[in-house]
Amino acid sequence: MTTGTTGDRLDGRFARLWAASTMSALGSGMATVAAPLYVASRTDDPLVVAAGAAVGWLPWLLFALPGGVLVDRVDRRRLMVVIDWVRVVVLAVLAAAMFADRAGIVLLYAVLFVVNAGEVVFRTAAQAVVPAVVPRSRLERANGWLGGGTQVMQNMVAGPLGGLLFVLAAAIPFAVNAGTYALSAVLVGLVAGSFRTGPDRGARRSVRAEVADGFRWLLGHRLLRTMTLLIGLLNVTLTAALAVLVLLATDRLGLGSVGYGALFTCLAVGGLLGAAAGDRLVAAITATWTVRVGLLIEAGLHLALAASRSAVVVGVALFAFGVHSSLWNIVANSLRQRLTPPALLGRVGSTNLFLAAGGNCVGALLGGVVAGRFGITAPYWVGFVVAVAVIVATWRVFDRATVAAAYADPAPDAPEPAATAR
Repeated sequence: MTTGTTGDRLDGRFARLWAASTMSALGSGMATVAAPLYVASRTDDPLVVAAGAAVGWLPWLLFALPGGVLVDRVDRRRLMVVIDWVRVVVLAVLAAAMFADRAGIVLLYAVLFVVNAGEVVFRTAAQAVVPAVVPRSRLERANGWLGGGTQVMQNMVAGPLGGLLFVLAAAIPFAVNAGTYALSAVLVGLVAGSFRTGPDRGARRSVRAEVADGFRWLLGHRLLRTMTLLIGLLNVTLTAALAVLVLLATDRLGLGSVGYGALFTCLAVGGLLGAAAGDRLVAAITATWTVRVGLLIEAGLHLALAASRSAVVVGVALFAFGVHSSLWNIVANSLRQRLTPPALLGRVGSTNLFLAAGGNCVGALLGGVVAGRFGITAPYWVGFVVAVAVIVATWRVFDRATVAAAYADPAPDAPEPAATAR
C-alpha cells in the first residue's frame, strides 16, 4: 500500500495555504498567551480568570455543526477570507482600546469569542479545501506540513514571543495577531480555484437536515465513524490527564516551573518530529500500524504518568505521544479527505471537531474531580483502562484490507474535488 509519494513536490496553491495556516497559528498562539496575562493583570478572581477557558471552548460546541453546513454551502476559500478579515477588524479594535487604556475584560472576552467562533469555521473550511488543491497521493505530506507549521509556530514560537511582546505593551500581541490574520486573508485569496460544492440556494434544506445528513453519512462509514468516536473519547482522558499534570509534576516528580515546562517541550518536539516525517513513517509502516501503535502509545502514556516517579520516563512518554499525535492527525485527516464526498467534507469535518471539543470540555472538568476524590494518579489509571479497552474493541477495525481500500484509487464514478483554476 502506498500512502504518499515522498519524492513529489506540492505546488504553489498549497504553499500559499500552508503559509496562511502557519501565520494564523503564530498570531493565535500569541493571543492565547497574552489573553490570560491581561486578565490576571486586571483581576485575581479565579472565576473571572477561568471564564477565559469557557470563552475559548464554547464556540467549538456552538458553531462547529452549523459551521460545517456553511462550509458545504458556499465557496470555501472566500469564506476563509471573510472570516480572516472579520477577525482582523475585531482584534484591531481590541488592540486600539488597549493602547488607549480603555479595554476591559468584557471586551477582551467578547473579541476572543468572535475570534474562536471564526476559528471553528475557518479550520473546517481549510480541511475541506486541502483535497481540492492536493492530489490524493500527497495528502499525508500536505497534512504533515500543515501540522508541523502549526506545531512550530503555536506551540514553540508563539509562547515566548507572545510573553515578551506583552511585557513591552499588552496590546502588541493582539495587534500582531490582527496582522497575521490579514496576511492569511491575502494568501488564501491568492489560492487559485473555485471551491464551491454545495447546492444552489433553491435546493438547500434546513440547517438541521443538512447536519443530520453529515451525521448519517459518518455513522454509516465504519472506519471514519470509529476514528471520530475515538478522538472524542480519548480527548476526555487526555485532557483530564493534562489538566492536573502540573500537580503530578510538582508533587510526584519533584519538578519546578522550568521542569514542568520541559515536559511540554518534550511533547512539542515529538509532535514536530511526527509532523516532519509523518508521510514517510506512514508509508513505511502503513496507516494500519500507525493507528494501532499509536493506540498502544496512548495507553503507555497514561501508564507512565500513573506509575512512574521518574521525570525522564514521563518526558520520554510525552515525546512518544507527541509523535503519535501528529501521525494520528495525518492519518485521520487524510482518510477523511479521501473517503468523504466533497459536498459533505465540511459537515463531516465539523462533526469531528465537535466531538473532539466536547471531549476536551468534559475531560477538563473530569480530571480535577477524579483527582480530588481519588488521588492525583487516578485520572491516569482511568485513562490507561480506557485506552486498553479501546485497543481491544477497535483493533480489528483498522485491519490492512479496510485501510488499504481507503487508499485505493477512486472508482470512475466517484465524486472528485471541485477545484478549477481560473
